[in-house]
Amino acid sequence: MKKQNVSEAVIRRLPRYFRHLTELNQAGVVRISSSALGKSMGLTASQIRQDLSCFGEFGQQGYGYNINKLLHEIGNILGMQAGHTAVLLGAGTLGRALIENFDFEWSGFHLMAAFDVRPEMLNQTVAGVPVLHIDQLEGYLKEHPASVGILTVPKSVAGAMADRLAEAGVKGIWNFTNIELNPKNEDVFVENVHFSDSLQTLSYMISEDV
Repeated sequence: MKKQNVSEAVIRRLPRYFRHLTELNQAGVVRISSSALGKSMGLTASQIRQDLSCFGEFGQQGYGYNINKLLHEIGNILGMQAGHTAVLLGAGTLGRALIENFDFEWSGFHLMAAFDVRPEMLNQTVAGVPVLHIDQLEGYLKEHPASVGILTVPKSVAGAMADRLAEAGVKGIWNFTNIELNPKNEDVFVENVHFSDSLQTLSYMISEDV
């Protein structure tokens, strides 16, 4: 499988392909052409072929793509079968909503534990996920290494929590604190999520005379 020199734009389209192909698979569609897939996703056929060619040859001329096979291949490219694990820091409103409503398993992650400082949150479980005190973080990660740390903590402690996660060996941070994070460890990847960016983009789209 080729993965060299793949642009970030292509990487960010892969989850869209996976999600769309999953819906087609669940609807009983067996195969699809690049033109039909592109039309349903708002992309061109050549864009789809170009994106997928970054990783190998998955289609067949005159047949198109076998959806089940392409799903499997894209899932492997995304590392969804790698057994990734995660911990969540900050079991407040947003953190709890993620635990209770986001399908981590479908995305290829097992959420092992959450951490907080408030007494009322400790020593309980949320949707089957235990909530532990933040002081237990390093000890827990030493026994249960995590691939990713999810941050839903206040901005004031976001940087410190990111550094603690990086020092404890996580490979990536999913950051919902609404600030840009750059951990001291350059080998740690950070995905900064800003809800405001998405809403402001929508604001642009619906505004008149822009």
